[in-house]
Amino acid sequence: MTLDGLLRQIDTFIAEGGPRTISYLNMHVLHQSLRCHQLAEFLNEVDLCYCDGKGIVWAAGLLGYQLPGRMTGADWIWDLAARAENRWRIFWLGGEPGVTALAAARLKERHPALDLLTDHGFHPKKGPANTALLERINSSNSDILLVGMGTPLQERWVRENRNNLGVPVVWCLGATADFVSGKVSRGPAFLHQRHEWLARLLVDPRRLWKRYLLGNSEVMARMLFERMKKSRSMCHRQE
Repeated sequence: MTLDGLLRQIDTFIAEGGPRTISYLNMHVLHQSLRCHQLAEFLNEVDLCYCDGKGIVWAAGLLGYQLPGRMTGADWIWDLAARAENRWRIFWLGGEPGVTALAAARLKERHPALDLLTDHGFHPKKGPANTALLERINSSNSDILLVGMGTPLQERWVRENRNNLGVPVVWCLGATADFVSGKVSRGPAFLHQRHEWLARLLVDPRRLWKRYLLGNSEVMARMLFERMKKSRSMCHRQE
């Protein structure tokens, strides 16, 4: 779907009262799902999983599926804020202490009527501290819970706690707060708009080279293998 279609779907989910769960797929998440069965199950179980990477657009095309494009959190978060202003309450969970609060402050500069609560993502994921966190989220009466803890931690936390969350829409969004707050640079605009993985690699090569050079290569190799299998299958059917 397009970004407009995604936001219209959020309208529907909230009007229905949920519970709905949303996540995304990019090359890094896809690579992790090949190694983590629980992550793959989570992605197959969510109510909506959208494309968050040009690599996924390319890979889908390789297998015969056409996607309209990618939607990444650092871009759509501004559209979500505009749509939510004077309508929805959002709770944004994730990031290092202070980072998500700064990101929220920047959104509110442009959308001052935005009802947006935040908390960092470094709370214990089990025990009384997690129970208290769930109570704070539920007592906020939010319409949307954004969860940005990185893959696969955020997906695991949502999967383990979804039944105890009273929020209509729970939405995994990765490291969006890092970019919106300015903590992490997205790299040159002309590059991240076309090849965000390359822009991020140039910004932080020491931390990300394995993710993008090795991880992406493994995913592409498997995609090419699937393409070959599909081509052989079509040839056999034609014979």
